[in-house]
Amino acid sequence: MKKYKNAFETFLFVINTIILIFTTNSLCLIWRHLWLIPIVVVLFAGANVLPLYSKQELPNKRFKVCAHGNRCLKSFIITLIVTVVYHAVMAFVLIPDRWEMFLVSAVVAFVTNAILFWNGILSVYFTSTQLGINIRVLGIVFGMVPIGNLIMLGKIIRTTSAEINMEWSKIILNKERKEQRICATKYPLLMVHGVFFRDSTKFNYWGRVPKELENNGATIFYGEHQSAASIEDSAAELTERIKKIIEETGCEKLNVIAHSKGGLDTKMAIHKYGLNQYIASLTTINTPHRGCNFSDYVLNKMPEKIKNGITNTYNTTLKKIGDPNPDFMAAVSDLSSKVCTPLDAELGVPEGVFCQSVGSRLKRAVGGKFPLNFSYHLVKHFDGYNDGLVGEDSFKWGEKYTFLTNKGLRGISHGDMIDLNREDIPGFDVREFYVQLVADLKARGL
Repeated sequence: MKKYKNAFETFLFVINTIILIFTTNSLCLIWRHLWLIPIVVVLFAGANVLPLYSKQELPNKRFKVCAHGNRCLKSFIITLIVTVVYHAVMAFVLIPDRWEMFLVSAVVAFVTNAILFWNGILSVYFTSTQLGINIRVLGIVFGMVPIGNLIMLGKIIRTTSAEINMEWSKIILNKERKEQRICATKYPLLMVHGVFFRDSTKFNYWGRVPKELENNGATIFYGEHQSAASIEDSAAELTERIKKIIEETGCEKLNVIAHSKGGLDTKMAIHKYGLNQYIASLTTINTPHRGCNFSDYVLNKMPEKIKNGITNTYNTTLKKIGDPNPDFMAAVSDLSSKVCTPLDAELGVPEGVFCQSVGSRLKRAVGGKFPLNFSYHLVKHFDGYNDGLVGEDSFKWGEKYTFLTNKGLRGISHGDMIDLNREDIPGFDVREFYVQLVADLKARGL
């Protein structure tokens, strides 16, 4: 990741911080020159707004406000240190003879530093994606704990700095390769979601990935099938969707990228409905080609009353929000190894279609977000190393297999592979991964 460096921005930050230091600790100067008060107030107010002005390119206003808050917090740290040192020295000069001046100066410094702090912290709390719930809560909990509050503030500043630098580097990278249109494949992309999700314009199943692909020339369509159904029923829905796209666009074929159960649904659509002629490539992402052993166990052990209750609740709810005929239990049952293992042998790799698969490993439970942090150990017991939901032995399929992991203890989860939480993961840039994946399809003439 390229770090944002700009002489003008650095100069502006230094000047702004100097103004904040001066105005915060200027009471002794204006004590006998009251006419300076309006000037100091205007300077202080301006210095709290000036960080909004920046030449740094960012995607939208939300990121600009986040960058503003980050700069304010950096200035706050410097201003606070200078303020403490300044008043420690002034204590020897003003106490006891002019203790009133010292006390008023200390109060003014406290208030102005507090204004600067809250300007920054509220800006990042309301706009940052990468802070997450954990850091926000810890920031509040340790807010009044000496030393602990400074440690958390440092964490907040580092996290938001990394977030801003990541978005800036994305903009620069995409500008540099804009003319190449490296994701402008011969055939459009069809992105197929997994089980228990729907395609939505308000919350994209694939996170920030589609936008990144489009910025690099990709044309994208979505499966738009139900959230939960048997593999055969989902395959039928996808078949109609694929034929409709080809009829309306005249594109002849599609490059399908399918996540989780979506990979099984697409394989079935190709096999049962003869879609070879319409599919140029199929890339499965963390798909359980040979099923999930833990699913067999849960289905066998769970009482029928509980299974029926969950099924009825899910199906009733999803009908209300748009699924015409959801079938929770059929979807879950079709993910078992009992169903998937023979199905994988039966379907095989379709002729005339470039097929590849991708899998990843979550290294420990706490690395995953809910509910994958709960399911990780259960899956590990029955399926071994996994992504929080699917065992590694189930991922591999097709002509090419890519296995993903990263340095450190976190790993890459089932949800991380579709940017579900919009999280910047150290050692794994999910958006760039998909850009390079699609660029490879283009290089293959697809």
